[in-house]
Amino acid sequence: MAIPHAKSAEVVDIRPLDTKLHTAQTTTLVKTDSLEVIRLVLPAGKEIEPHSVVGEITVQCLEGDVLFRAGGLDCKLSSGHLMYLAGSAEHSVRAIEDSSLLVTIVLKHGH
Repeated sequence: MAIPHAKSAEVVDIRPLDTKLHTAQTTTLVKTDSLEVIRLVLPAGKEIEPHSVVGEITVQCLEGDVLFRAGGLDCKLSSGHLMYLAGSAEHSVRAIEDSSLLVTIVLKHGH
């Protein structure tokens, strides 16, 4: 069975998960040929090793605190913070505490 994604003009709730955060799982909210939007859930201590994707990325911290490494810099992202990454920029992330992030990836560039 295919995982349901939001359809055009459908409202998606991205408010903090609060008490549900510790049992939540990462979910792809929107997926098209040119765009992917993911709610990334990271328990405290979880690390995503250095990697890169071709498309540009924004990462918005919805709740919690994470340490984001990109371009040789360490940045702490807390609730309400947003980070932009150029395409192919190597990055990693480690959750300082239980956290959820809204990750937007541009999969294709227009010509």
